[in-house]
Amino acid sequence: MEKRLENSLLFLWTVSLLATAGSLYFSEMKQFVPCEMCWYQRILMYPIVVIGAVAFVRKDFRAAAYTAALSVIGGVISLYHYGIQKVPFLQDSAPACGQVSCTGAYINWLGFITIPLLALIAFIIIAVSSFLMLKWQKESK
Repeated sequence: MEKRLENSLLFLWTVSLLATAGSLYFSEMKQFVPCEMCWYQRILMYPIVVIGAVAFVRKDFRAAAYTAALSVIGGVISLYHYGIQKVPFLQDSAPACGQVSCTGAYINWLGFITIPLLALIAFIIIAVSSFLMLKWQKESK
């Protein structure tokens, strides 16, 4: 059981590291200026990398509670951000975000894949992994 928890924690950390690297690639290499909602998503994703790494080294599977909370909140923000990019009636009522519009999309691969969707997928994967870890911990007691 502990090996399953350890692998899940490593997987969770890898996903968060890839998401963080992707966000830094878009902003630092491609020079895409993040909008305000992108910053909120980053604020919730970046700590998961640190929490996941420390938890993996210490074999502290209780960290799944923290990664679950951060990923659910981040997922809600990502879902809303994706909605205001893709759903017309949400675009019309979207609040002003600052210098960079939150309704704009730097990428639009295949007509639907945007940066907030990529963040949402990462947050969902992390949340599912976190909740599975919490469930397995409960079962092992």
